[in-house]
Amino acid sequence: MNSNSVRTLALALLVSAAAPVAATPAPVTEVGAGGTAVDRLERMLQARNQMQLDMQRQLDQMAQELSNLRGNVERNSYDIQQMVERQRDLYREIDTLRTAKQAAPAEPEKKAEDKSAANYTADQTENAAYEAAVNLILKEKDYQGATKAFKAFLSQYPESVYTANAHYWLGQLYFSKRKFEQASQEFTAVSEFKDSNKRPDALLKLGLIAQKQGNGDQANQYFQQVIDTYPDSTSAKQAKNAM
Repeated sequence: MNSNSVRTLALALLVSAAAPVAATPAPVTEVGAGGTAVDRLERMLQARNQMQLDMQRQLDQMAQELSNLRGNVERNSYDIQQMVERQRDLYREIDTLRTAKQAAPAEPEKKAEDKSAANYTADQTENAAYEAAVNLILKEKDYQGATKAFKAFLSQYPESVYTANAHYWLGQLYFSKRKFEQASQEFTAVSEFKDSNKRPDALLKLGLIAQKQGNGDQANQYFQQVIDTYPDSTSAKQAKNAM
């Protein structure tokens, strides 16, 4: 066998030996750095799952923020309604005081006799002191000054026809500052005046304070008392909504 035949045979053997190797599938590798394609797929799935978790957390956070905003809107609406009611009460009291001033000189004795029913007194000094305290709220928006003025008024005129009202406005001032213990004392004092037109709202406020302090049973007792005793009042409607 010549050299050419040997070379030809050798090439044939090499080709036949390489054929099975070429037919064998190459190991699956990742196109790029590190690991197999399966590893890469797992990493992609993990990344997608993490993204979904992040999106869900964001949605949950947005839902919570929306709930908080809705709660704030409801509280603000209630606070505005309460402010409107207080403003109306203050204006009515100012009108009553002005009427008392105009009528008192003409009929001082009669006014002194009827002061509990008419809710004012012939004592102009007493009227002036009470009106000054009210004006600190209504006109000057000096709530700290009004608190001091009403406390001084109660100290100077403990038997005044305005006693229930003074306690009521002190209760409102404390309530607006979230000083619930002091507010509760003032509203409790108002509730002892059975004929006071401030009593329904004072009982309502006692219920709201109990509710804010986590005493639901006591709160509902106050609310039910308002509903039963003053069924047609604005306070009764608010008590029903608060239960």
